[in-house]
Amino acid sequence: MTALRSGPPDSPSSTPPEGRYGPAGRLHGPAADARADRTLRIAAIVLGTLGAVVLALYGWHYVTGTEVSAQVVAFEVVSDQAVEVHLEVHKGADSVAVCTLRSQDADHNEVGRKDVRIAERGKQVDTVVTVRTTARGETGELVSCQAASGKASAAA
Repeated sequence: MTALRSGPPDSPSSTPPEGRYGPAGRLHGPAADARADRTLRIAAIVLGTLGAVVLALYGWHYVTGTEVSAQVVAFEVVSDQAVEVHLEVHKGADSVAVCTLRSQDADHNEVGRKDVRIAERGKQVDTVVTVRTTARGETGELVSCQAASGKASAAA
Protein backbone atom coordinates (compact mmCIF):
# COMPACT_ATOMS: atom_id res chain seq x y z
CA MET A 1 0.00 0.00 0.00
CA THR A 2 1.11 3.48 -0.77
CA ALA A 3 0.21 6.51 1.30
CA LEU A 4 -1.53 9.20 -0.59
CA ARG A 5 -0.38 12.78 -0.25
CA SER A 6 -2.23 15.81 -1.15
CA GLY A 7 -0.28 18.69 -2.60
CA PRO A 8 3.31 19.14 -3.75
CA PRO A 9 6.25 17.70 -1.72
CA ASP A 10 7.31 21.04 -0.24
CA SER A 11 3.86 21.99 0.95
CA PRO A 12 3.40 22.84 4.67
CA SER A 13 1.70 19.51 5.33
CA SER A 14 4.90 17.54 4.47
CA THR A 15 7.16 19.37 6.98
CA PRO A 16 7.22 18.24 10.59
CA PRO A 17 5.38 20.30 13.16
CA GLU A 18 7.36 23.14 14.79
CA GLY A 19 9.30 22.06 17.88
CA ARG A 20 8.80 18.35 17.32
CA TYR A 21 12.54 17.54 17.13
CA GLY A 22 13.83 20.08 19.63
CA PRO A 23 14.45 23.82 19.37
CA ALA A 24 15.45 25.06 15.94
CA GLY A 25 18.58 26.90 17.18
CA ARG A 26 20.05 23.84 18.92
CA LEU A 27 23.05 21.96 17.51
CA HIS A 28 22.43 18.64 15.84
CA GLY A 29 24.79 16.00 14.53
CA PRO A 30 28.46 15.47 15.47
CA ALA A 31 28.82 18.76 17.38
CA ALA A 32 25.90 17.87 19.65
CA ASP A 33 27.33 14.37 20.19
CA ALA A 34 30.72 15.82 21.14
CA ARG A 35 29.10 18.19 23.64
CA ALA A 36 27.09 15.34 25.18
CA ASP A 37 30.24 13.19 25.43
CA ARG A 38 32.12 16.04 27.13
CA THR A 39 29.25 16.59 29.59
CA LEU A 40 29.09 12.88 30.45
CA ARG A 41 32.89 12.71 30.86
CA ILE A 42 32.84 15.69 33.26
CA ALA A 43 29.97 14.17 35.24
CA ALA A 44 31.81 10.83 35.50
CA ILE A 45 35.00 12.55 36.70
CA VAL A 46 33.10 14.55 39.33
CA LEU A 47 31.19 11.50 40.57
CA GLY A 48 34.34 9.34 40.59
CA THR A 49 36.26 11.95 42.56
CA LEU A 50 33.39 12.32 45.01
CA GLY A 51 33.24 8.54 45.45
CA ALA A 52 37.00 8.35 46.08
CA VAL A 53 36.77 11.09 48.72
CA VAL A 54 33.89 9.32 50.49
CA LEU A 55 35.79 6.02 50.42
CA ALA A 56 38.95 7.67 51.78
CA LEU A 57 37.00 9.34 54.61
CA TYR A 58 35.33 6.04 55.51
CA GLY A 59 38.71 4.27 55.57
CA TRP A 60 40.28 7.01 57.69
CA HIS A 61 37.37 6.87 60.15
CA TYR A 62 37.62 3.08 60.33
CA VAL A 63 41.35 3.11 61.05
CA THR A 64 41.36 5.98 63.55
CA GLY A 65 38.06 4.99 65.16
CA THR A 66 39.49 1.69 66.36
CA GLU A 67 40.72 2.38 69.88
CA VAL A 68 42.21 -1.02 70.63
CA SER A 69 43.98 -3.56 68.46
CA ALA A 70 45.85 -6.66 69.54
CA GLN A 71 47.64 -9.68 68.18
CA VAL A 72 49.07 -12.93 69.44
CA VAL A 73 52.83 -12.79 69.05
CA ALA A 74 53.38 -16.40 70.13
CA PHE A 75 51.86 -19.15 72.22
CA GLU A 76 53.28 -22.16 74.01
CA VAL A 77 51.56 -25.27 75.32
CA VAL A 78 53.12 -25.63 78.78
CA SER A 79 51.06 -28.61 80.02
CA ASP A 80 47.82 -30.52 79.47
CA GLN A 81 46.08 -27.87 81.60
CA ALA A 82 47.64 -24.59 80.40
CA VAL A 83 48.68 -22.58 77.35
CA GLU A 84 50.77 -19.40 77.62
CA VAL A 85 49.88 -16.67 75.13
CA HIS A 86 52.19 -13.71 74.38
CA LEU A 87 49.80 -10.86 73.62
CA GLU A 88 50.65 -7.45 72.15
CA VAL A 89 47.98 -4.77 72.67
CA HIS A 90 47.88 -1.30 71.05
CA LYS A 91 45.59 1.18 72.78
CA GLY A 92 45.36 4.73 74.06
CA ALA A 93 47.91 5.51 76.78
CA ASP A 94 45.26 5.94 79.50
CA SER A 95 42.68 3.48 78.20
CA VAL A 96 41.86 0.03 79.50
CA ALA A 97 41.36 -2.93 77.17
CA VAL A 98 39.61 -6.25 77.67
CA CYS A 99 40.85 -9.09 75.48
CA THR A 100 39.36 -12.57 75.17
CA LEU A 101 41.77 -15.46 74.54
CA ARG A 102 40.99 -19.11 73.90
CA SER A 103 42.65 -22.43 73.30
CA GLN A 104 41.40 -25.29 71.16
CA ASP A 105 42.35 -28.95 71.05
CA ALA A 106 43.36 -30.92 67.95
CA ASP A 107 39.68 -31.48 67.06
CA HIS A 108 38.98 -27.71 67.22
CA ASN A 109 37.00 -28.01 70.45
CA GLU A 110 37.42 -25.09 72.81
CA VAL A 111 39.24 -26.28 75.91
CA GLY A 112 40.03 -22.94 77.53
CA ARG A 113 38.91 -19.29 77.50
CA LYS A 114 40.01 -16.27 79.45
CA ASP A 115 39.13 -12.56 79.54
CA VAL A 116 42.16 -10.39 80.32
CA ARG A 117 41.95 -6.79 81.49
CA ILE A 118 44.91 -4.74 80.21
CA ALA A 119 45.10 -1.64 82.42
CA GLU A 120 48.80 -0.85 82.14
CA ARG A 121 49.68 2.66 81.03
CA GLY A 122 51.21 2.91 77.60
CA LYS A 123 50.19 2.77 73.97
CA GLN A 124 51.71 -0.68 73.44
CA VAL A 125 51.56 -3.36 76.10
CA ASP A 126 53.23 -6.77 75.79
CA THR A 127 52.04 -9.38 78.25
CA VAL A 128 52.09 -13.14 78.67
CA VAL A 129 48.77 -14.66 79.75
CA THR A 130 48.22 -18.20 80.99
CA VAL A 131 44.98 -19.75 79.75
CA ARG A 132 43.87 -22.73 81.86
CA THR A 133 42.53 -25.64 79.79
CA THR A 134 40.35 -28.68 80.50
CA ALA A 135 42.39 -30.83 78.08
CA ARG A 136 45.59 -30.39 76.10
CA GLY A 137 45.27 -27.22 74.04
CA GLU A 138 46.86 -26.99 70.62
CA THR A 139 46.30 -23.26 69.95
CA GLY A 140 46.42 -19.91 71.66
CA GLU A 141 44.07 -17.50 69.89
CA LEU A 142 42.81 -13.96 70.29
CA VAL A 143 39.02 -13.91 70.02
CA SER A 144 38.45 -10.17 70.53
CA CYS A 145 39.96 -7.08 72.11
CA GLN A 146 38.06 -3.90 72.85
CA ALA A 147 38.16 -0.79 74.98
CA ALA A 148 36.72 -1.21 78.45
CA SER A 149 34.97 1.49 80.40
CA GLY A 150 37.21 3.32 82.86
CA LYS A 151 40.77 4.61 82.89
CA ALA A 152 44.01 2.89 83.91
CA SER A 153 44.13 4.91 87.14
CA ALA A 154 40.67 3.60 88.11
CA ALA A 155 41.59 -0.03 87.45
CA ALA A 156 42.26 -2.23 90.40
